[in-house]
Amino acid sequence: MSLGNEIVLRPRFQMELQQDHASALNLFEAAKYSQKRFVISRVDNHVFIRLPKQDQHFWSPQLHLEILDNQGNGSILKGLFGPNPTVWTMFMFFHFMVAGLFIAFGIWAYSNHALGITYNLQIAFMLFMVVLWFVLYFAGRMGKRAGKDEMVEMQTFMTTVLQS
Repeated sequence: MSLGNEIVLRPRFQMELQQDHASALNLFEAAKYSQKRFVISRVDNHVFIRLPKQDQHFWSPQLHLEILDNQGNGSILKGLFGPNPTVWTMFMFFHFMVAGLFIAFGIWAYSNHALGITYNLQIAFMLFMVVLWFVLYFAGRMGKRAGKDEMVEMQTFMTTVLQS
């Protein structure tokens, strides 16, 4: 899996495993107690791998794995790297707020145009929202870059656990 310069802020990947899903899930369950580098939690077919609180920073990633049965032909592992869910929710809230304000300023500008009133201020605010959206996007890219080494470490750990 490549963590290169794609536009994707939350990289996804998929792998086919030789062992059945119950065996793969049990490997992660056993790894939870045999190492201290990562915090592993499991809910049904989902495994979450994250750093301990003392090692985390604002942009620390977590790895969400879903292991599904492949109807007798091993299993399928679906993975998703992403920030802490609280950080991701806040980040998405800011994106939706910027989009909502852009639309509101557009409506306000159109109303002023229809009434024959100057609408330069609203256009300026709309342009500011576009600039703010780019700032948010590049902040997300910087966050992804800040957590890249940890993402590689988590992927290496996942691969090690699955090969044991």
